[in-house]
Amino acid sequence: MNQLKDEALVSHLEQLQVDNILVKGHPAGLFVLFFTEMWERFSYYGMRALLTIFLISEIAHGGWGWSNEEAMKLYGLYTGFVFLTPLLGGVIADRLLGYKKAILIGAVTMTAGHVAMALEGIHTHFFFLGLILMILGNGMFKPNIASMVGKLYPDSSSKKDAGYTIFYMGINGGAFLGMMLCGYIGEKVGWHFGFGLAGIFMFLGMLQFFFAQKIFGIIGDTPQSTKEKEIKEVKDKSEVTTPAHVTRDRLIVIGIFMFASIIFHLAFEQAGGSMTIFAKNYTQRILEGQTAVLFKWVDAALTVFPILVVSAVLFALAKKIWFKYPLIVICSGLSFVIIWVLCGWKLYREFNSLSSEVTVSWFPMLNSFFIITLATSFSRIWEKVWNPSGPIKLALGLAIVGLSFAALSYGSLAIPPGAKTASVSMIWLVLAYFLQTVGELCLSPVGLSYVSKLSPQKVIGLLFGIWYCGNAIANFIGGFIGSYIDNITATHSMSYFFGMFTVVSFIFAIILVLCSSGIKKMMHGIH
Repeated sequence: MNQLKDEALVSHLEQLQVDNILVKGHPAGLFVLFFTEMWERFSYYGMRALLTIFLISEIAHGGWGWSNEEAMKLYGLYTGFVFLTPLLGGVIADRLLGYKKAILIGAVTMTAGHVAMALEGIHTHFFFLGLILMILGNGMFKPNIASMVGKLYPDSSSKKDAGYTIFYMGINGGAFLGMMLCGYIGEKVGWHFGFGLAGIFMFLGMLQFFFAQKIFGIIGDTPQSTKEKEIKEVKDKSEVTTPAHVTRDRLIVIGIFMFASIIFHLAFEQAGGSMTIFAKNYTQRILEGQTAVLFKWVDAALTVFPILVVSAVLFALAKKIWFKYPLIVICSGLSFVIIWVLCGWKLYREFNSLSSEVTVSWFPMLNSFFIITLATSFSRIWEKVWNPSGPIKLALGLAIVGLSFAALSYGSLAIPPGAKTASVSMIWLVLAYFLQTVGELCLSPVGLSYVSKLSPQKVIGLLFGIWYCGNAIANFIGGFIGSYIDNITATHSMSYFFGMFTVVSFIFAIILVLCSSGIKKMMHGIH
C-alpha cells in the first residue's frame, strides 16, 4: 500500500477525531469492532446451531420432538426476522440514537434473550421470549456495527474492502466458537447450558464495546451531537454533494447486489435448516476405532488453530492500546481465558471417550473455520493480486455456492426417495461447507463494502438495514423451501432437493456476469 493511501486514511481519522492508532495498517477501532462483533456472533450462531436440533430431538433427550416441517418453519421465521429488524434499527440509529447507543441497547437486549432461553426448562414461554428479545436486540446491533466499520475509512481507500474482510473474519471467528462450544455443550451436556453460555459472551462483548467508545471519536455519536462537527469537515468526501442521477444509479446497483445476495443466502442459509436435518438423519456420524482416533485429532486441530489465530489478533491489538485502553484488553482477555478453558475441557472429554459421535453442530462450524483460515488470503488477493469488479465477485459467489449443492446432490444419489435415515459419508458435507465458504468470501464481505461505498452517507444505516432485509427475505424463502424437504424427497429424492439450489444459483450467476459492464457504469467510479 503506498504512502499516499496511508496518509489519506490518517487524515480521515483525524477529521473524525478517531484515535489514529494503526494495527496491521488498519485503524485500531476496526479490531475493537472485530471482537465486539465476534462475541455477538458467538451468541447468535451458538444459539442457532442448537435451534433446529433442539426442536426435532426426541422429548426423551430433552428436545421438543417437533417434525422437520414445524422446526424449519420456526427456523425460517426466526432467522428471517433477525435480518428484517435491522431496517428499523438502522433508522433509529441514523435519526435518533447514533450507532454507539444503538449497539449497546442491542447487546443488552440480546443478553437478556439468552438468559430467557437458558430458562426454557422452567417454562416454554421463556424460550419464545428469548427468541423475541434476540430478534429485537439483533435489529439494533447488526446494521450499526457494520456502518461503523465503513465510517473508519474514506470511500476512496482501497483498504476498505480489506477492512470488511478482516471484520468478516471476526464475524466467523465468533460463529465458529459459538457453534463449537454451544453446540457441543448443548448436545452433550444440556440444551439450556448451551443457550446460557451464548449469553455470557454477549455480555462480555457488550462490556468491551462500552469501554471502547472513545476510540471512535465522533463516529457513532448521536446525530444531534455530531451535526455541527460534520458541517465543519469540508474536506470530508461524505459531505460533497452527489448529483441526483449518480445517487439514483448507485441505489439501483445496491438493489441489484441485494437481489444477488437473496439468491445466494436462500441457498446458503440451508446450513441451519435442511443441511442440519441431512447431517442428523442421513450422515454417518458414529465413529469407532482408528477412524474415531483420527477424527479426534482432526477435531483438536480444528478447535485449537482458529483460537490461536484470533488470539494473535487480540495480542496485536493489545500491544497497541494496552496503556491507553486497558479495560478493552481486560474484557477481551477474560473472554479468551474462558474460551481456552472450555476448549481444553472439551478436548480432554473427547480423548477419554472410547468412541466418537460427531455432533450435528460440528458441520456448520466448518464454514466459520474455513472463513478464519481463508479470509486473510482473500483480503490479500483483493488488495494485491486480482481485484475484479463487484458484479464479477458476486457472480463467483453464486456459482460456487451452486457447486456446493451439486456436491451434496451427488453425494446423496444413493438415498432412495422417502428414506427417513441413511449413512452418507461425511466428506460430502465437509466439501459442501468448504465451497460455501469460498462463495461467501466472494459475496458477503464485498456486498457489505459496496453498500458502504455506494450509499448516501446520511442514510447509510438505513441502507444497511435494507440490505439485511434481503437476507430476511432469503431466510423466509429458504425456511419455507426447507420445510418441504420431506415432501420433496418422498416425491423425488434428496439429490433432487439439493440440485434445485444448484440450478437457481448458476442461472443468476450467469445473468450477473452478462450484465456486469452495465452495472459498473452505474457505479460512477466506485470500485
